[in-house]
Amino acid sequence: MFSKFFINRPIFATVLALLIVVAGLVTLGILPIAQYPDITPPTVQVSAVYPGANAQTVAQTVGIPIEQQVNGVDGMLYMSSNSSSSGAYSLTITFAVGTDIDMATVQVQNRVSVAQASLPTPVVVQGVTVQKQSSNIVMFLTMTSENKEYDGLYLSNYATLNLADQLTRVPGVGAVNVMGAGDYSMRIWLDPAALRIRNLSAADVYQAIQSQNVEVSAGTVGQPLPGNPAPDNTNIGNVSSGNNAPAYQYSLTVKGRLSSPEEFGNIILRTETGGRVLRLRDVAHIDLGSASYSVVSRLNGQPTAAIAIYQQPGSNSLDVSKGVKEKMQKLSKSFPSGIHYSVTLDTTDVIHASVDEVLVTFLETTLLVVLVIFLFLQNWRAVIIPCITIPVSLIGTLAVMALFGFSINTLTLFGLILAVAIVVDDAIVVVENSTRLLDTGQYSARQAVIQAMGEITGPIVGVVLVLLAVFIPTMLVSGISGQLYKQFALTIAASTVLSGFNSLTLTPALCALILQPTKPAQPPLFRGFNFVYNKTQGIYDKTVGWLLRRPAAALLSYAGFTALAVILFMKWPSTFIPEEDDGYFLAVVQLPPASSLERTEAVGREINEILNSYPEVKNYIGISGFSVMGGGEQSNSGTYFVILKNWDERKGKEHTAQSVVNRFNAQAYGIQEAEVFAMVPPAIPGLGATGGLQLQVEDRNNLGATEMQHAVETLMATYHTKPALASVSSQYQANVPQYFLNIDRDKVQLMGIPLNSVFTSLGYYMGAAYVNDFVEFGRIYQVKLGARDRAQRIIDDVLKLSVQNASGEMVPFSAFMRVEEQLGMDQINRYNMYSTASVTCNVAPGSSSGEAIQQMEALFKEQLGDEFGYEWTSVAYQETQAGTTTTVVFVMALLVAFLVLAAQYESWTSPVAAVIGLPVALLGAMIGCLIMGTPVSIYTQIGIILLVALSAKNGILIVEFARDFRAQGNSIRDAAFQAGHIRLRPILMTSLAFVFGVMPLLFATGAGAESRIALGAAVVFGMALNTLLATVYIPNFYELMQKIQEKLGKKQIEEKTEKV
Repeated sequence: MFSKFFINRPIFATVLALLIVVAGLVTLGILPIAQYPDITPPTVQVSAVYPGANAQTVAQTVGIPIEQQVNGVDGMLYMSSNSSSSGAYSLTITFAVGTDIDMATVQVQNRVSVAQASLPTPVVVQGVTVQKQSSNIVMFLTMTSENKEYDGLYLSNYATLNLADQLTRVPGVGAVNVMGAGDYSMRIWLDPAALRIRNLSAADVYQAIQSQNVEVSAGTVGQPLPGNPAPDNTNIGNVSSGNNAPAYQYSLTVKGRLSSPEEFGNIILRTETGGRVLRLRDVAHIDLGSASYSVVSRLNGQPTAAIAIYQQPGSNSLDVSKGVKEKMQKLSKSFPSGIHYSVTLDTTDVIHASVDEVLVTFLETTLLVVLVIFLFLQNWRAVIIPCITIPVSLIGTLAVMALFGFSINTLTLFGLILAVAIVVDDAIVVVENSTRLLDTGQYSARQAVIQAMGEITGPIVGVVLVLLAVFIPTMLVSGISGQLYKQFALTIAASTVLSGFNSLTLTPALCALILQPTKPAQPPLFRGFNFVYNKTQGIYDKTVGWLLRRPAAALLSYAGFTALAVILFMKWPSTFIPEEDDGYFLAVVQLPPASSLERTEAVGREINEILNSYPEVKNYIGISGFSVMGGGEQSNSGTYFVILKNWDERKGKEHTAQSVVNRFNAQAYGIQEAEVFAMVPPAIPGLGATGGLQLQVEDRNNLGATEMQHAVETLMATYHTKPALASVSSQYQANVPQYFLNIDRDKVQLMGIPLNSVFTSLGYYMGAAYVNDFVEFGRIYQVKLGARDRAQRIIDDVLKLSVQNASGEMVPFSAFMRVEEQLGMDQINRYNMYSTASVTCNVAPGSSSGEAIQQMEALFKEQLGDEFGYEWTSVAYQETQAGTTTTVVFVMALLVAFLVLAAQYESWTSPVAAVIGLPVALLGAMIGCLIMGTPVSIYTQIGIILLVALSAKNGILIVEFARDFRAQGNSIRDAAFQAGHIRLRPILMTSLAFVFGVMPLLFATGAGAESRIALGAAVVFGMALNTLLATVYIPNFYELMQKIQEKLGKKQIEEKTEKV
């Protein structure tokens, strides 16, 4: 016997256990901590700029050529692009989880290089960048001026100059984005009237700046020339040597590139009669301003520079947060007086809080398991043994986690919590069986343990194998679901193997050393417990006996439970991952098309008043002119990051992030100027910009933007017919008011005006045209040309602008141009090669994301038919992909468990009785979801997979003993009855230890509570109902299966006899 070796050598068994503990403790210090494993799909971003181009031009000339080449790159899941009227183009390619991001970046770069031949020359000159990207914002830093001495422009550029580069070098930081007033720029504000009076065009100014603000390479004096002899060294110190060759060589410098407004003001435009010089300052105002005035950021309503820190793919967010905070502490010592910074939003706070909550649950679980064991065993010596073996298995699991590259995250901690109640099972079985034999008085402690191990080694090995068999199929699942399954499954599997090993080595050795016969004297608590247990045992025996005599009733009732479980599982609402309270939420502001930034700011002040009235709100960052939904700058959009107080200060469901969001949306509905709605962040960091379900409406039939707008409006107008949809919103706008400048080209030619001059003059005056660069503060900034503010206020100002004809005369635009109103787009989005409109669907309270997806798809087909196509993206994409794998995983887990037991029993019938408890466990899990009001999520699915193994474990304990009793000559019915009678106590002990041990999950609050509740609802109620009902049916099915087996076996023997 394997265990006998260790019973005789307890020190050897102890040494093995200590080695396992040491390995686990060594790896504890190197295991990283994270909220989730690395499950965010890697992304690569392609960026380009087409100066002066509108959104449609960018999409057609830049987007389509690049996307045609990039489409289908290895590992790609989907790609989305944004083309804006600012000339900016951005393409994000999302890859499957596990893709080598560096190799993917190289492949995308190669394909973009092929597309560059088709791109406009200005785009190629500006450059097309390809870089791996993480959309996961780890933290927001804000810089403010206490005494308002410094404006937003200074704060933003101070952050760019002194912080951004330093923070970018922090390990794990992928990007640093300063959101605020923009980079410095030398702004040349032209006075059109002054230019017209002097017969100067904007093109003249542009050319003058280009020619006089230029870096000059002036060369050197004294350099050797062909044919000149080299100087001798006889006249060192003289200007030249005796042969007239120079003795020294000097570099020449001139003032070429300018750097201050004064120097730019001195640029000469022309010389006039009388020797007077016309300079740039005579026709323009020059200042060191901002490259863009389209975005304004504020902290609690006050100007600020908001610094977004993005995580590098594959890095650890906790390490990034720690590194950034340490770097900022050092950099802040050199801040100018009056400037302060704060870590306004740190998304890793939820990780710390969630891990702390799970650790508390872990301790509560351990304590409850020990108490249940003590109640059943009623012997402190017997309780000590599981208390020793539990930490050995759990600490050893840490070493296995490190070996597989896991982190300490929500999934692995869940695995360890459940492992507490699982690893104790094997120890309980050994201790209980040894104590039972020892209390008969027929054996010494050593003999009792040897006898006990002879009876239960088979069941222990069978349980371990079944647990492993159940979790092996989960390792074959790909994508995010596969990563989540794998982390949990391998943690449980590792602890199970170590527990099984300890139950065959350390546990019997300790039993032989520590156990003594139970004393008859018992305190009142134990007597009361034993009275209840004996009553339970009597009820169980009567029920089993009644069902054994009425197999038809057993089969019919069992079929009813199975049908109910399947119906509930198929009909119950589902979601991918529960939305959590991450300690902050986002609010999106959308004004009517073409609204100015000033109007957006005014709406922001109304939002500030609402947020200031909420006691749960700690800080908020408002960014006017930026759309988190579209990912670009829009004057009529705004984004708020609202940071809530710590979870300890917001106890109660009425103070959760979702509750605050619901209240905010109700109040924001009253804002007349804009559409304002809030949402919690995505369930998985980095998977989408916001929460909710993202649907891409695709124009596959090329019907045009107007029809797309109508389709989106139809969805938003009819979603009320679907109860699972709380709201449907979109920032798609094909009806942005625009002016079309109708140029009479014939008149332009007759007036002697080059048509190109008209176009370039428009860009110079109205487009903030890029001229060239200047150097200041050790950086290169842009020189930009544009008309003064008073020349850009109304459309009539455009018609007053002038252009020079071939005769040098100034011709107003009104002479050949008409203004026509039209509607158009300032942002064009594309998804997988199609023009698209992004629609956000929010799930109604009490409904699940699975229901919302189904009802949204039904609404789409009802209202739009086949005119448009659609695709889900971000979290919704992952949920739809995971839906097809869940059933496969369940079936595979059950099948592999059955095959393992069939091989162990050398029987096709006995395993049926062992796994027959699964439908009852599934029914319990669904009842748990019903009671707790939680949808079926991936945590529920993980719990159900675990229940497959745990229900089989109870079945194995009964079937194994029933087979032994049958082998001893008992009838099938008596063998089944006796096995259930004898194994009820260890089954109740292990099952109740598990149920009570994981029960704290049901009462979880704070960060990560929804995930813990979802898992707890499945395993607590599932295991409880399995223990209550399935143990009653197992003897029946053993009897039925054994009769079938023996009948078939007898028939085979008779057939062989007849042949003989």
